[in-house]
Amino acid sequence: MKKYISKLHYLTQDLPGRGHVEQVIAACEAGANWVQYRCLTKTDDELLNDIHQIAAICDDWGATLIITNHVHLLAKADVQGVHIEDMDADFAKIREQVGEDKTLGGSANTFEQIRRGFETGAVDYFGCGPFAVTLTKPNSYPILGVGGYRDIVARTKSEDIDIPLLAVGGVGLNDVDDLLQTGVYGIAVSAAVNLADDPASAMRDFYRKVF
Repeated sequence: MKKYISKLHYLTQDLPGRGHVEQVIAACEAGANWVQYRCLTKTDDELLNDIHQIAAICDDWGATLIITNHVHLLAKADVQGVHIEDMDADFAKIREQVGEDKTLGGSANTFEQIRRGFETGAVDYFGCGPFAVTLTKPNSYPILGVGGYRDIVARTKSEDIDIPLLAVGGVGLNDVDDLLQTGVYGIAVSAAVNLADDPASAMRDFYRKVF
């Protein structure tokens, strides 16, 4: 089932002194229509407390809410889907767990990972990266850069792999034009908004660039 996937994904992050709920309020007020709640430091009860508040905010603003990794919480809150960061995940099995109605996103670093996920028929979109150095999600995966996305997009087209790919990981406002010219479907942002002096203004700048 083909699902709506925004061209701009906004991700929350664990920040001292600025909670996820506060981050989402600022982002939605600035135009975010796709929110990924990415919190890996709280208990299930704490996560659900956040998720319920964020779900209400997203509902008020008409934004899609996706949670990161916590598949077991999907049925306990008003959430539209889940994003799985494990690049070796069994997406077919996860699709069975979440059902057909929920959006299922995956992370990828290579064309082969994208092809594998696409062939399962279970994944609705891929966040592909990292584009550049990022401290939001420390990892040892190769940095793709603009050329990496250009190559991956070319290979997906050559093999008729039709799935939205979003550039993620260290994406700044000045990178957006070059990234979209590679043929990627869209971008995902986190620190470039959350760590800005004025997060709401930064979110509006990205929105204008992408849309």
